[in-house]
Parts: sequence; structure tokens; C-alpha cells
Amino acid sequence: MASPAARSGLSLEKIVREAFDKGFSDVHLGVGEVPRFRDRGQIALTDYPEITEPMFYGWLEEVLKPEEIQQFKQTLDFDGAAQFEFSRIRINIFDTLNGPALVLRLIPNKILTLEQLNLPSVFRDMCHYHKGLILVTGPTGSGKSTTLAAMIDYMNREMPKHIITIEDPIEFVHQSQKSLIKQREVGRHTLKFDSALKASLREDPDVILVGEMRDKETVNTALKAAQTGHLVMGTLHTNSAVKTVERILNLYEPEQQAPVRVSIAEALVGVIAQGLCRTTDGKRAAYHDILLNTDAIKDYIMRGELDEVEALMPKCGFDGMCTMNQSLYALYEAGRITEEVALEQSPRQNEMAQMLRGRV
Repeated sequence: MASPAARSGLSLEKIVREAFDKGFSDVHLGVGEVPRFRDRGQIALTDYPEITEPMFYGWLEEVLKPEEIQQFKQTLDFDGAAQFEFSRIRINIFDTLNGPALVLRLIPNKILTLEQLNLPSVFRDMCHYHKGLILVTGPTGSGKSTTLAAMIDYMNREMPKHIITIEDPIEFVHQSQKSLIKQREVGRHTLKFDSALKASLREDPDVILVGEMRDKETVNTALKAAQTGHLVMGTLHTNSAVKTVERILNLYEPEQQAPVRVSIAEALVGVIAQGLCRTTDGKRAAYHDILLNTDAIKDYIMRGELDEVEALMPKCGFDGMCTMNQSLYALYEAGRITEEVALEQSPRQNEMAQMLRGRV
């Protein structure tokens, strides 16, 4: 028997296809609401009819197994991923005052390269390290997964390595090329980030991608792996490179922080903090805070003088470092973003205003 959604002639695939064709990033569906899309950062209405509960569950049947739908009904939350022919989607289902709702993040089947994303050449340089810790950070929806996927893809095409990814859920799907790639999903192929990360050390990897550094245990294991000859890549939800180091330290009690500072100073390759902004041609561009662990930076981290690190970053452009303001200003100079966008996205608006007036 056809589901109510199918009978209404409106399948989930059709809605996602429209979002995909128009280059939208997310689809929002909730009982009692009309479907909406996220169009380059802003929520856009559609002309589709209001969603009923039978339609909603009909759509879930298109992408989930019966036991997964049952799991949602019991726990009222569900996180996962599914694959359409044209795009992969990340699925989050939750219950609300009006009834169940669903957000789908579209993940392109085709992984964009570092060149196609216009990312600085220092991202490629980081991929050539044999060991150490690379962190890509930023708020939700800032393109962290896209950047990491491009870096992994570059290694996959250029280097004979063994790459293990531990993700929740798996977003971009990689096929082994010059590298051998094994992808594991938390909840499906392993129960916890930390146990999968510990196990991966016995799986002869060269590169380990940890989807998220959520807790002290994961950070401990990642630092150990980075110090014992593996290149470890991970993400955190922080807004600047220096705040990322602070966030890691703050996971520890004050008396534990000194040895952890030494571990970070020794293991860190670099931190890329990233944001996305609307460009003048209606697309989006990434801007970055890039911290590279040079000898001077290493000394400051060891001594816990993170303010000094922040002061030094703008002066180290020759090493490949930059601040978000410098990155935004470069986009403005190139005519890719407006003055308003540069100011709006800037973490230090006074400094940005002075840069735009030519005073810095």
C-alpha cells in the first residue's frame, strides 16, 4: 500500500531533489508546517502543502529502516544518514510542540577539491605532515566537514596511506584511491568515539579522522596518537584558533593543565577556525583563522601565554597564518564580499572597521 506521502504525490526524494538542484544546504520539515529550505544561510518558504503526521512518517519510511523509526518513537531523537542517487543526506529527527520534525543536511556525492574550494595552500601543506594534530573548528554549518573532506580527498589521491575515519554520522563517502580508506560510523560500526579511536591505533593507520573531540578521553587518545607517529584530524565547535587551544585545556582540571599544554605544544600541527559568508555573486565563501605551530607559537603554548599567540598570528602571514579579519579583508579586497558582510562576520568589528577605512 502506498504511503500517505506517496499518495499525495509528494515524496521526500522530490523535496530533497529540489533543494539539491537549487544549491540549498538544508531541508526543514515538521508536522503542522510547510517545508522550508536553507538558502545560503537564510530560511526560505516553499509552496508545498502543510505537513501532516501520516505524510511525515511516510517520508521517514523512504529513508529509514522500520527499527530506526521505532527507535525515534521511543527516544524522541534520531541522528543518521541516508543516500539518494544524487546526494547523501544527514538526518536529524526530533519531537516538538507541534509534532515530529526533521532536518536534512545535503551532502554532495562529489567531494570538492582544495582548489575548487579556493582554500589557502597551507591546507595542502598540512596534509604532508606524517604525525601531529590538525583541528578544523567553527560553529555548526561553517563548512568544517567540507574542508576536512577536501583534505582527506587530497591525501587519498596523492599519497599511499591508510586512512581511518570515525564519524557520527558518516557524511562524505570516500572511495580508496592511492590511499586505503576505512570509514566507521559511531552507533553503527562502533559504540563510542573514544573506543574506536583507541582501537584504530592497532589498525595500522597513517591518518585518523575523528569526527568530533567531545570529551577528555577522546582528546587524550587523540593527543597520544598524534605523538606516536599518526596524523590525527578532528573538529571542535570553537570560533577562533586560540579559543580552540583554550577549550581543550578547559576540559582538564587546573592541576592537569600544565602537562596537557606540553602535549598540545608537541603534537599540534595547526588549527583552522572557519566561517562561511554570503558573497556578492549569491554563493558562499569560507574565511579562516589559521594558527600554525611554529617554534615561537610552541613556546607560548608551553608557557600558557595564549594572548601572545593571538598577538603574533597577524604578523605571521609568511608562515601561512592569518586572522579572520585578514581573511575577510582579503575577500572584500577581491570584491567577493561587501563591506557590510565583512563587518557583520568579523569577530573584532572595531579592528575590521579600521581596516576597511585603511587605518590598519
